[in-house]
Amino acid sequence: MVTNDSMRNPSTIRGVTSIFNPPPLKNIADTGLSQLWLQDLVLKVLYFQGYLSGFKVAEAITLPFAGIVDQILDALKKEKFVEIKSSQMGLGEGAYQYAITGAGIARAREALERSQYAGPAPVPIEVYNKSIRKQFLGRTIVTDRILRQALTHLVLSEGTFQRIGPAVNSGTSIFLYGPPGNGKTSIARAIGKIMLRETMNIPYAIYIDGQVVKLYDSVNHELAPSYQTPQRGTGSLRSNARRDPRWIHIRRPFIVVGGELTLEGLDLVFDDVNKFYEAPYQVKANGGILLIDDFGRQLIRPRDLLNRWIVPLENRIDYLTLHTGRKVDVPFDVLVVFSTNLPPKDLVDEAFLRRLRHKIRIGDPNYEEYREIFKRVANETGVTYSDQGLAYLLQEWYIKQGRKLRASHPREFCNQIIDITNYLGKEPVMSKELIDKAASAYFVEI
Repeated sequence: MVTNDSMRNPSTIRGVTSIFNPPPLKNIADTGLSQLWLQDLVLKVLYFQGYLSGFKVAEAITLPFAGIVDQILDALKKEKFVEIKSSQMGLGEGAYQYAITGAGIARAREALERSQYAGPAPVPIEVYNKSIRKQFLGRTIVTDRILRQALTHLVLSEGTFQRIGPAVNSGTSIFLYGPPGNGKTSIARAIGKIMLRETMNIPYAIYIDGQVVKLYDSVNHELAPSYQTPQRGTGSLRSNARRDPRWIHIRRPFIVVGGELTLEGLDLVFDDVNKFYEAPYQVKANGGILLIDDFGRQLIRPRDLLNRWIVPLENRIDYLTLHTGRKVDVPFDVLVVFSTNLPPKDLVDEAFLRRLRHKIRIGDPNYEEYREIFKRVANETGVTYSDQGLAYLLQEWYIKQGRKLRASHPREFCNQIIDITNYLGKEPVMSKELIDKAASAYFVEI
């Protein structure tokens, strides 16, 4: 587990609640949204879904029925935008079936011309920004014991261990570089697993000047074990919930992007058809980790990408642009990990490297480390390990060939031996014959 000062961040001791708990909503004013905007949202939901009970409407827009959704439906009913189609005696107004009228359809279509969004009610940007600052990633403290447990599956030098820990605790930026196949991505993913043990609260969507930015992403955000969705037809959305239901409890994010990353993907992405925004990667990663894998392989120049992040990395604030031209600031509480196989001098200049707080070279293993990796992998894959076989492999296929050791090679060799022996019906052992066959199939001279 990740240890923290319990007075600063009790969430990481218990692993259940976050230091930021969204307060309950008692009335429409508490949402920070106008009643007219919420009326349009309800009309769009009814336009798309047809008949719905009051409770179902509350679930669709993630707001309590009592005190909020009931008030919105009453106002729409008085203006003849919705009507009650049926009711069940004794179950209250929340069980009434509501339908949109002809006038309501006309107003819904006007609203849909502005935005097709018809989901959970968003949270004002100011409230979101405060929540991120209260759930500051920098409170996380990773100890030597925790880091060794997380990286126990990797064979790393002591010097590398001692550099990774402080880098993680900085909560700012890490530049992992070195030859391919030595575990840079595995190290980053192990750090991500440490962070995933912590939890935080994020809203489904953010509200900025009448515009909606969709934040929660089921692909990149993992629900916390303690999170429970409201029960269908019953549950907290019937009444004033103990917490604002527009928020969702997740594990701290760990988001990986590679060659698909573009400059456009780092700003608000406006959908011209649906007319609402998708949050960029770094906003979805707020409070967690953003791994830029294979840095330098993107379609954009590395310098352009890094220049985009000079201000956020230094000031911990990012600036996003709406399609109207207005700029908004959001916290940049992200541990950015750059992982690359390319020489740093080919990617960045000294001025930018200075802005990356921790630079860690992940080099080739030495012979003893290579032997330890091979023994572990052989045990995992069912290959019978042999010191004599390894000595033959090193002499014939590395030393004589002038080939570099790579931490990924043992697994590839063992997999080759398994494939060959399965075909030949032999036992997977490190014989000279099988080593030569495996090496011939694996190595390619470039």
